[in-house]
Amino acid sequence: RRRFQDAFKDKAVSASQRDQAVTNANVAEATLRAAEAQLESDRQAVAVAEAAIHQAEAAVESARINLGYTKIIAPISGRIGRSSVTEGAIVTAYQPVPLATIQQLDPIYVDVAQSTTELLRLKRRLEEGHLNYDGTNQGKVKLLMEDGTAYPQEGTLQFRDVTVDPTTGSVILRVVFPNPEGNLLPNMFVRAVIKEGVKEQAMLVPQQGVARDRKGNPFALIVSAEGKVGLRMLTLDRAVGDKWLVTAGLAPGDRVIVEGMQRVRPGMAVQVVPFKEGGKMHMTAEKVARPIAKAK
Repeated sequence: RRRFQDAFKDKAVSASQRDQAVTNANVAEATLRAAEAQLESDRQAVAVAEAAIHQAEAAVESARINLGYTKIIAPISGRIGRSSVTEGAIVTAYQPVPLATIQQLDPIYVDVAQSTTELLRLKRRLEEGHLNYDGTNQGKVKLLMEDGTAYPQEGTLQFRDVTVDPTTGSVILRVVFPNPEGNLLPNMFVRAVIKEGVKEQAMLVPQQGVARDRKGNPFALIVSAEGKVGLRMLTLDRAVGDKWLVTAGLAPGDRVIVEGMQRVRPGMAVQVVPFKEGGKMHMTAEKVARPIAKAK
């Protein structure tokens, strides 16, 4: 524009040419300002679109997280019981009723109650030398199922509680057992056999083979080598499972009558039949009065 003004002063261009050039310059300036305004508007539109994209992505992530809340992954492996709620029910965080309960079954923990009386008796017998403990198979535990059969896997004693339950007068021994077949279930009643002391030359007799006289003294009927019934007064220590621990009155090899005692008397001749205990597992000792027999 300035160039045309100078040229007009020098009479190099006409007035019409000058005016046309000025008009064209004004139009170009207006077009530039319009383009700049449009550029700014487009930039704002781009920023708004980018914000909308970020908002949509955040909504997608939030929906993905909320969807993940509908799938609960167990923190442990085990077996799940019945569900406490039905599909479609409203549940909340920290509600008192759990959705379901998962029990770890392999390995499984078995809590065994040992009375303080037994605990004190065990310690006293160990101190007095009536029981010996050399540490062999220390911490190994055997288990008897509810039906009396032996559990095939051996457990390991983890710890003995240091607090006595005042309601039961017992302490808890926790044992961990492998349970690959799932035969052990929570709240099942079992019996544990823990080797904590050994009595050498101990003798066990089935409880049904021991009777008591009028004074309450225990005795057993035996069968001599000649097939005659004899009476032996016994000194009993304590019950070990379904047997009596006998400390005096019997010798290794004595044949004890465990069935038909009411039909025989000392001095009678009897026929001896080996006694079968039904395959049930019992705690064992080094020596037992054998063979266990029944009168017939």
